[in-house]
Amino acid sequence: MHNLVLYWKPLTEILILWFILYQILLFFEGTRAGQVLRGIIILFSAFFVFQKFNFTVLDWLLKKLFGISVIALLVIFYPEIRQGLAKLGKRGIFQSNLKKEELDLVLGEITEACENLSRNKIGALIVIEKIDPLASYIQSGVNIDARVSSELIQAIFTPNNPLHDGAMVIQDKRIRSAGCILPLTQKQEINRVFGTRHRAAIGLSEETDAMIIVVSQERQDISLVYKGKMHKDLSQLELSQKIKEIINFNK
Repeated sequence: MHNLVLYWKPLTEILILWFILYQILLFFEGTRAGQVLRGIIILFSAFFVFQKFNFTVLDWLLKKLFGISVIALLVIFYPEIRQGLAKLGKRGIFQSNLKKEELDLVLGEITEACENLSRNKIGALIVIEKIDPLASYIQSGVNIDARVSSELIQAIFTPNNPLHDGAMVIQDKRIRSAGCILPLTQKQEINRVFGTRHRAAIGLSEETDAMIIVVSQERQDISLVYKGKMHKDLSQLELSQKIKEIINFNK
């Protein structure tokens, strides 16, 4: 009984620590921070082993490494840290402010436009804001602030329109901006058949929880990208259902 009382506190602390680390890994899953965090956990484990067995030199080296790396990590992962802090005090935007009827109406306009664009061999890149704020990307384009309509979406992405090459951002049932610039993914394993629009969609999905629709001009197909995963060759109905599934899954 005495031993149990003696060890319950450190065991509880270890369990709490691992739970926190697990949640952090889930939070950064699919981003560049995820792999680095796994490496940090390995280094921490090695640090405790070195201390346990009194490996003086290795223990000293890791202590110096941790001291230097703190500042480096703050600089490298500034975007992830900023997004994480924003999530703590922010609830859903796209899904929380819309009733089911309004959601169906907005998605109907978006998916109809995508179907028509695909049929006419016109490319498009449409971003739907979820929880993570997209203000910086909205500001990189031209302010629209208009009701979502199939006709307006198709007009914006029509070739020779000054805004057709960038991305459109939809926020709370409004088209906020068009011609927006998105970050390109740095992944090298992406199939070469996917062009700049797909790489931009994946790049944004690695940094935010936005839902990004890509209409391919060459292949005439529709894809939905969410958290680094691409759902390809979707019909109008499948696109609508997939977006609803993502929204409901996170409620």
